[in-house]
Amino acid sequence: MEALAAHDDHALGRVPRSARRHWFGIAVQRFGQVSALSQFLLGATLGFSMTFRDAAIAFLLGSIVLEIVICVVGIIGQREGLQTSLLARWTGFGEVGSSIVGVAIAISLIGWFGIQSAISAESLESLMPGVLPVWAWSVIFGLLVTAIVAFGFMGMQWLANVTVPLFLLLVGWSITTELRQHSLVDLMTQAPPGPPMSIAAGTGLVAGGFIVGAIITADMTRFNRSAPDVIKQTVVGITLGEFVIGMSGVLLAHAAGTGNIVAIVTSSVGFVGLLVIVTGTLKINDWNLYSSVLGLVNFVSTVFDRALPRAATTVVIGIVGTLLAAFGILGGFVPFLVALSAAFPPIAGIMVAEYFVVKRFRPQLDATRAGEALPATAPRVVPATLVIWAASSLIGYFVTWGIPSITALVLAFVLYVVAGKAGLVRGVGEVRTDNDQPVAGAQRPVVARQGDVTAPAADL
Repeated sequence: MEALAAHDDHALGRVPRSARRHWFGIAVQRFGQVSALSQFLLGATLGFSMTFRDAAIAFLLGSIVLEIVICVVGIIGQREGLQTSLLARWTGFGEVGSSIVGVAIAISLIGWFGIQSAISAESLESLMPGVLPVWAWSVIFGLLVTAIVAFGFMGMQWLANVTVPLFLLLVGWSITTELRQHSLVDLMTQAPPGPPMSIAAGTGLVAGGFIVGAIITADMTRFNRSAPDVIKQTVVGITLGEFVIGMSGVLLAHAAGTGNIVAIVTSSVGFVGLLVIVTGTLKINDWNLYSSVLGLVNFVSTVFDRALPRAATTVVIGIVGTLLAAFGILGGFVPFLVALSAAFPPIAGIMVAEYFVVKRFRPQLDATRAGEALPATAPRVVPATLVIWAASSLIGYFVTWGIPSITALVLAFVLYVVAGKAGLVRGVGEVRTDNDQPVAGAQRPVVARQGDVTAPAADL
């Protein structure tokens, strides 16, 4: 049973202490998440409209916001050894809320998985016209990432160990090739080539650009050994990723006078630009697929009482996402995915408020942590949480001043604390939880739910 659970990366249970890993390897994965092609694009966007100094301040402030969120949420995941959507059952959301969190994560990230595969495929087709059609490149990308993620955290660690150093070398090569034609001092002091952008707006782009990754950080930090390890890997991974790649994009935008950084890199360094696209896409898309599958596994577990095998589910979902991308279907869902992303920041606010302040359901986690088992029961639904989540998400989506994602997160935190102190945070109904590490494909014990009492069906 333990071997099967380990192969499934403990998708429906706690990661045991024996399976925890050294922080540096996980930091490489975190850096790989941030130092992707999208970070180049973010840096170019800021560089096109901001001076080098202002862009650096925006990256600094945005990085601090992200690091605070990632550290606090990540420490919860590290302590409990639980992936994000499963952890949500005992951090304010209950079984119903947790299933909604899981399906939201699954839909959002599989969408971005397919879209990023398609974007990279288009770039490759433009670099090597006539070699393969866009849909074929998209299939190759999608299936390659799917095969790696099917091996779980170990396969993704191997990918990071290979692609992250290679990506850094390629980025250094491309930057040197382009910037040696310009004076570095001039690039750092000249006015931006495009319309001006404020530091506040730039900070919002930096913080908002990785906020979903920050919210689901427990998927990664559950493999950490200690809270200091979470902090170390976050500071190293986020700081280097944001500044090394982001500020490189700023300089390139100043040098070329455009925000189209992909065109700059690929046209100036040819085949090296091709490898930049490949390595940058691989390292961000593996986590898109991985967290999407974890969210789906939790959703099916709570709604249909079945423990899906993570590896097999990865293959199925990866193929589906790849085919949708290859046929261009996901391109029309970008507005929906952008709107859906507004639902993620409040999740972190509620989880942090429940775990560290309100502690309505925290005792259940505390009592079972040492034994590395799940709590025996979970609240069926927490109405106050669902109301706070919905209200904060809507405000984060429609209110555009400041940093909307952070506004929604802080608002959810405050509202949950107020509701908790007022005694409004209560679970309605209770469901039993399988305390054993799940066996792939096993049927979870069937329970009958009746009001606030939950018992095995045979006992009712």
